[in-house]
Amino acid sequence: MLSFFVAIAIIELSRRTTVQESKRQRRPRREFNREEGINKAQALFHRYGFDGVGVAALTEALDINPPSLYAAYGSKIGLFERTLERYVVEQGLPLSEIFAEDRSLGDGIRHLFIAAADQYSRDASCPGCLVTEGARAADPDARSIALRIGNQMAEALKAAISSHAPDQADTLTDVIVTTLRGFSAAAYAGMKPERLRAVAGFSGELLARELDSAGS
Repeated sequence: MLSFFVAIAIIELSRRTTVQESKRQRRPRREFNREEGINKAQALFHRYGFDGVGVAALTEALDINPPSLYAAYGSKIGLFERTLERYVVEQGLPLSEIFAEDRSLGDGIRHLFIAAADQYSRDASCPGCLVTEGARAADPDARSIALRIGNQMAEALKAAISSHAPDQADTLTDVIVTTLRGFSAAAYAGMKPERLRAVAGFSGELLARELDSAGS
């Protein structure tokens, strides 16, 4: 008789466990915020580079599993592209403001260099320009995406310069882009913010003097 009641108790316990598990399985998962995921991934890519961040690190940071990551962004490359696009929109230098009509070209370049130095060294954990450093990736697809977006940024810079000096736009764009890449590399290598800002100010002053001299 005792064994009969024990068996009944075991059956009832099993039934309750099954019901509880069923309820847990039916419980809806929290909705994944794609923009928040891009924000977290951006910090990782900026800090460690595309090659230094694996899918496992991304899924852990975003608190999702690999299939969910692929469903949300297509691939690691797709997520990287989204982070670069977001970076340009939110942290791109305000060219229309820097090269305003009431400001000389030389003064605009000075302001651009200082703004870039400040941005590239603002956060010691994410130094440099994400797009510029992304273009150094060993992965060819990641490098291609970063280069494409970098070229779009250069075209925007050229358009801003053309409004002041159309005949010099090509050369000045090359000079400025090359200089900004140097600032990014210096920040990424750990140059102190005050030193980078001093270099930016000096570089901007030299270029402005050259432009003033050529125009006089």
